[in-house]
Amino acid sequence: MNNINQFFQIIKVIGETIYFFWWIIFPITFYYIFKIIWIDFVAIYSSHSWYNSQKWSLLEIIPPREIEKGPQMMENIFIGLTGVLTTFDTFSEYITGAWYHDRFTVELIGAEGKIHFYIRTQKKYRNMVRSHIYAQYPDAQILEVEDYVENFPKVVPNKHWDMWGTDFEFVANDAIPIKTYDKFEENVTGEMIDPMAALTESLGSLAPGQHLWLQFILQPLPEPRKKELEGIIKELKGEAKESFNGVAQDLLEVLNLKNIIKGLFTKIEFQGTEKDVLQPLEFRLSPMEKERLKATEENLGRNLFSTKMRMIYLGRRENFDKSNMSAFIGAIKQFNDLNLNQVKPEDISKTYANIFFTEGRLALRKRKLYDRYKKRNMDGKKIIFSTKELATVFHFPDMGVKTPAIQRVDSKLGSAPGNLPIK
Repeated sequence: MNNINQFFQIIKVIGETIYFFWWIIFPITFYYIFKIIWIDFVAIYSSHSWYNSQKWSLLEIIPPREIEKGPQMMENIFIGLTGVLTTFDTFSEYITGAWYHDRFTVELIGAEGKIHFYIRTQKKYRNMVRSHIYAQYPDAQILEVEDYVENFPKVVPNKHWDMWGTDFEFVANDAIPIKTYDKFEENVTGEMIDPMAALTESLGSLAPGQHLWLQFILQPLPEPRKKELEGIIKELKGEAKESFNGVAQDLLEVLNLKNIIKGLFTKIEFQGTEKDVLQPLEFRLSPMEKERLKATEENLGRNLFSTKMRMIYLGRRENFDKSNMSAFIGAIKQFNDLNLNQVKPEDISKTYANIFFTEGRLALRKRKLYDRYKKRNMDGKKIIFSTKELATVFHFPDMGVKTPAIQRVDSKLGSAPGNLPIK
């Protein structure tokens, strides 16, 4: 009951504050709303926008037949991609829409039992991407190809095709990592178990007319955004936990109109407060909490990407089989660690509908998701992956993965050429 009274008291104080200071609050609020709408317009929707002015290229990577090293080679590639991070001036941000930093898309595709690896990049970065790949996989083959999504209907579902899809989200804070490649180790021999084996086996089992697409849209995270995540470190150390009553009381004191007026016209005095001395971390945290703290600190020490993770299962109606989708999501769950973080389908984007007008609403959801996939759209909730996490969920399988559906370079190639033009 006390909490409810405090809640209504907070509402009352907020209302009084708005009544007396609307001439300050409303202009600031409308400024930020206008800023968001304007940035989206000039960056994406305007015919002369920054996004529409970009020219894109889709590169298919055919991995070498013998990859003896693990996913760390792929992590080095992702680290190289963060080099495109740029600080724009005010004119570029608000007039041309360059607020949206350059981005890449990596895609793992299962097409009727065949597996493809793609990287989509702006054309100005093609040679850079090729150089980074050749530096880590000198025997790989890189081809510039037509976008595979153009081979499918413009609108799905229709009378011939059906689909199911979802975006993904984290269960815990973005800064807390999922299970990374260094944790996939066989207990007896100590050898790494390549997590791509489960994914590629699911994709390789697709029948004719069945397609499954996994997409990661990557945008390097600027340093200010990265620092926003570091607050989780204090929380994991137990230094930022406060009760509801304490927070409510602080809000009442800050928002109280009398205190605001008093603070404007009285001399500021600093008064120290006694605080309980926290015990050392060694005694304050359990072994599980220590492990989570250590993993999070290590994760935030790497380069980070704002990421849209999305999957689509697409198939002809006569042999549309949802069990393929279930098997693939099951394979993705191997990256989950109950003590750390987990990836799960995002409820708001899943293609389902209940109760009223289910058929029409379901079709609309599917069409929106299908269109966002084809356009590599980053709208909506995003998750933050470190380069290590990305290398875990997307890398070229090592020689221990025997899935026949993976296309590999047949023979060993010579060293990468010094000049890498693409016509």
